[in-house]
Amino acid sequence: MSEEVRRRLAAIDTKNPSLARMHDYLVGGKDNFAVDREVAEAMLAVAPEIRDIVREHQACRTRVVRFMVGEGIDQFIDINTALPPCNHTQQIARELNPAVRTAYVDRDPLVLTHARALLTTDPNVAVVAGDILHVDELLADPGLRRLIDLDRPVGVLIQAVLQYIPDSENPYKAVARLRDALPPGSLVAISHIVFDVRPELAKPLSELYAKYFKRSPDIVRMRRDVERFFEGMELVAPGVVYAPEWRPESPFFAERPNKAWVAWGVGRVVEAA
Repeated sequence: MSEEVRRRLAAIDTKNPSLARMHDYLVGGKDNFAVDREVAEAMLAVAPEIRDIVREHQACRTRVVRFMVGEGIDQFIDINTALPPCNHTQQIARELNPAVRTAYVDRDPLVLTHARALLTTDPNVAVVAGDILHVDELLADPGLRRLIDLDRPVGVLIQAVLQYIPDSENPYKAVARLRDALPPGSLVAISHIVFDVRPELAKPLSELYAKYFKRSPDIVRMRRDVERFFEGMELVAPGVVYAPEWRPESPFFAERPNKAWVAWGVGRVVEAA
């Protein structure tokens, strides 16, 4: 282990929960701590279907990436990337196009350390510290610009992060800023927990989030709220739908939405009017 990796690992906060490490625990990973498991189990006690949500989210992400490659996308910006053992975007995309380039973006020190250790030996991969709320800084990052040509269509994945950002922090404005910075033909995918079919869970889950993450408990959105993120884009069929319903490999695979109440949508960037 290099001294740089040791330094980064030493800086990781093991006393407060991390969303990335909670996700890792939920998919059976080992890169998590007691506090992450505690919060994840507290959420599972309220909503046991969270494991179904995570599973369906991963399956839909695979379909979204394959769709983007099929539309000619050969460069990706993956915002809020996941820890192993999840298949990474470039693994999925390269099954169809081995030349795909991918820039991963996250703020979590553990995610960045793992991603840099595992992925950056690949010249067509970059790992960037950043987030959706600071679009200009993100797109100006030298590591990202080395790899991603913003004069050509880009596939952007904003995965399960907007659901934790209250309206007071202007997430809609941030997505609009990203949209305006991308060339026409780019595709933007967003995944977001919604409470249309389980409104009774909104309050207890948001209170748990507020308790453990010291953030606003008022981040509760419905599908119509997620559709707002695609304003100014051409929403790709079938629109903003539950994960199992977004272009399933077979209609028999789609589950009832109350088993996986995470919505996905893909928008196409078009020429400004």
